[in-house]
Amino acid sequence: MKLKHHLFVCMNQRPPGHPRGSCGGAGAGSVYEAIAGEIEKRGLFEQIMVTGTFCMGPCDKGPTVVVYPDGVWYGGVKPKDVAEIFDTHLVSGEPVKRLRIM
Repeated sequence: MKLKHHLFVCMNQRPPGHPRGSCGGAGAGSVYEAIAGEIEKRGLFEQIMVTGTFCMGPCDKGPTVVVYPDGVWYGGVKPKDVAEIFDTHLVSGEPVKRLRIM
């Protein structure tokens, strides 16, 4: 199996009120589920993989999603953004500018 893309979703969970915040506390679980659902809906199991991670750094911009091998970082991702990431970036090859943080 040769993957076309691998998406990493920060799932790190800090205690409520932590000064750095956390992607887990900002709804990363729902984003992960939306990505997994989109992979299933589109039948892309052999082309796209999603993996939950611990902290990737930009906690104040979470939930953070990183797309490899492109090296594109998205911040503030919501479940409603996932279809746009698939259509615009993963299918058409153009990163979603409004969500891009790196």
